Amino acid sequence: MADAVVARQQGDDFQARWFWLQAANLLRPDGHIERVSFETGPKAFDDVVVEYSATLAPKDHFGRSVLRDHMQCKWHVRTGQFGYEDLADPAFSNATSLSFLHRALEAQRQYAPAGDGARFQLVTNWDPVDPLRRLILSQTNSLDLAKLYEGGANSANGRIRAHWANRLGITEEELKLALGTLVVNTRVRSAEDIRAHLNDLFEAVGLRRISSSESGFVYDEVIKKLHAQGRKVFDRKAFREMVADEKLLASDEPPPRTTIGVRSFLHPINPIEARATRTLDLVPQFDGRYLREGHDWQGTVYPELRKFVLDEAGATDNLRLALDAHMSLAYAVGSILDVKSGKDLEIEQRSPERRFWSETDSKIDPDWPMLEFSEATVGDGSETAVGISVTLDVEHNVREHVAKMPDVGKLILAKFPTSASQRAVRSGAHAAALAESVACRIRASRRAPMAHLFIAAPNGLTFFLGRHHRTIGTVTVYEWDFEGLRDRGYSPGLVVR
Repeated sequence: MADAVVARQQGDDFQARWFWLQAANLLRPDGHIERVSFETGPKAFDDVVVEYSATLAPKDHFGRSVLRDHMQCKWHVRTGQFGYEDLADPAFSNATSLSFLHRALEAQRQYAPAGDGARFQLVTNWDPVDPLRRLILSQTNSLDLAKLYEGGANSANGRIRAHWANRLGITEEELKLALGTLVVNTRVRSAEDIRAHLNDLFEAVGLRRISSSESGFVYDEVIKKLHAQGRKVFDRKAFREMVADEKLLASDEPPPRTTIGVRSFLHPINPIEARATRTLDLVPQFDGRYLREGHDWQGTVYPELRKFVLDEAGATDNLRLALDAHMSLAYAVGSILDVKSGKDLEIEQRSPERRFWSETDSKIDPDWPMLEFSEATVGDGSETAVGISVTLDVEHNVREHVAKMPDVGKLILAKFPTSASQRAVRSGAHAAALAESVACRIRASRRAPMAHLFIAAPNGLTFFLGRHHRTIGTVTVYEWDFEGLRDRGYSPGLVVR
């Protein structure tokens, strides 16, 4: 019995913190969220409901405006897995008659009859297994309908479609409409994960941060109190009054510097609107890591990016940057805010823990690893390829790709003396020094008409490298197909001149 009580309490805390992760944005005067509620809405999708401004609404993976997010939080004490059959099984949701998918279908018919305008999200710390896992788009947590609807009735995808449609008693076309509104978020591990993100958000919107050294979390207790009072729906005015009454405002703390965000894919826990004062949303131009039809890096993406960054930089000399974006875009932002821009810049770094990097945030420890360089002739071309192995070793994949590029004659490889690592870069100053060493090495190798950059590094380092674009010259930044949606290889991204 004691274990059951603890499990229920932890599940309640998980849901409460998911509420705060959305609701804190109501304190933004020009924010995109208009109303947040908990335990209201369609059955099984009532844990947290978010309503967005029609003019500032986020986009779904099809580029359509989302006016409402309905979320079900399904947290488990122990790790576990689920597959496509579980979503159509009432037992998975501890129900007796209606499955998760059945509830999603009912919600879609009520709130998104045309298949757009609302999303229905499963937020869980269990892991999906194949073949369901490969159908979840890592950029948006949505289902890859194009892949699901490949193949005939006897194919693996056909059997999934048939199983779901038969269990719901609908056609496969009706199923497709419902699945287009479904989101499966399995990136959140625990309430403690959310707590870490919340403190960053609270700082940005003026709420009290709770030190990680404190065992309690007052915001959990506030939700229990609100629930007992029957106060479950909050617009901006009601929410501000509530947090003021509960003495949760941190009015004595200095306001943070302006943070601008660039997004080309969606963060599963902490959306960029929660971390940035103003945001450029490029997600509608992308399908995962690839451009949608009708969009291209040079013609549509870069002009919008350049205008946004220059407009924001023109308003202040002190900027923080948050980039949930492709490697190409991190480099491009650095090139726009290059070393001659005269700006005091910080860039958000999210791994292994969240912090802001600047070029002067620490002294360089002589024991920190620095990159070593090698150079090889790989052909008769006049162009240069550069493989940068910071977080992962890219040499094998780069050599394989460059072998198919006749215009490349030279390959420069940058590696640590020891292996690549997610923890190799210790600070912003370290990242800036590494980036400068790469730029100097490219320049020392004679400037080529085009440098092809293959980078495995934090976006912060790539941003600092972009700041040296005048030294490096014209480059193409390459994107790696992490999800294996195409050929599990490199594809050219933005060309920065």
